[in-house]
Amino acid sequence: MTSLIAQAKRVAFQGEAGAFGNQAAREAVPHAEAVPQETFEDAIEAVRSGATDLCIIPIENALHGRIADIHHLLPDAGLHIVGEHFLRINLQLLGLKGAPVDGVRTIFSQGPALGQCRKLIRELKLHAQEWHDTAGSARHVAELNDPTVAAVASALAGELYGLEVLRRDVEDEPHNMTRFLIMSRTAEEPAPHGDATVMTSLVFRVRNVPAALYKAMGGFATNGVNMTKLESYQVGGTFTATQFYAEIEGHPEDRPVRLALEELQFFSSQSQILGVYPAHALRAVAAAGAVGASSSRT
Repeated sequence: MTSLIAQAKRVAFQGEAGAFGNQAAREAVPHAEAVPQETFEDAIEAVRSGATDLCIIPIENALHGRIADIHHLLPDAGLHIVGEHFLRINLQLLGLKGAPVDGVRTIFSQGPALGQCRKLIRELKLHAQEWHDTAGSARHVAELNDPTVAAVASALAGELYGLEVLRRDVEDEPHNMTRFLIMSRTAEEPAPHGDATVMTSLVFRVRNVPAALYKAMGGFATNGVNMTKLESYQVGGTFTATQFYAEIEGHPEDRPVRLALEELQFFSSQSQILGVYPAHALRAVAAAGAVGASSSRT
């Protein structure tokens, strides 16, 4: 655990009390007060303003994929990634106490959570309604006091809002996991050239020349740098301005990484390192689960 994380007293998360962000904050920074924020922007702003020391933001889910809008927020956040946390996601079908499962007609939850339990929705022929937050959907169901509606959320949310678990662990696959980034106002990098695995996150835009992306990526291959993630997304409301988010194993001061980044910068119009941080212990486990899931579908 880095000293910034160890010394943190307050950590912001998106969602209401009982959200999976709340659970991630409890696990990743157990000694700090978890502070709910309505939006991801609010969680980031809480750190920028000094209201909290850290924020913990979900970036991707093993089943649903990347979390919408996060990649757009990271470059302009003005924060530094100082850690990551992998949270096992167990989704519960929550309803009023005593409500029969076969009587449920509508379920509320956040979009990614609904996307992670498609089998349940098909099986029970449910009408899915998106809500701003998983825990908020549980609170909404409790307020409706209607046995025909339910929420998909955490067991913690069910406890907080007095709901009953109508069906446990309704996620589509057993390897359901969400990865969170821990962000701070100040950077704190692990020492270079160490034995522990270090991750570097960055964003870049390639120059407008033929095969620029191919050439920009070549430096990582020739220098033996493992790129664990590369995603593109449009910026500026156009279909021509493409930004890339990448994650690599290694420290920018390690010679292979330094050479690869130099080549990347040569073929990029702009690049920005968002954080250099220790790899979470569950990274290898999560990767193995993803490989197993991919093999099972082929």
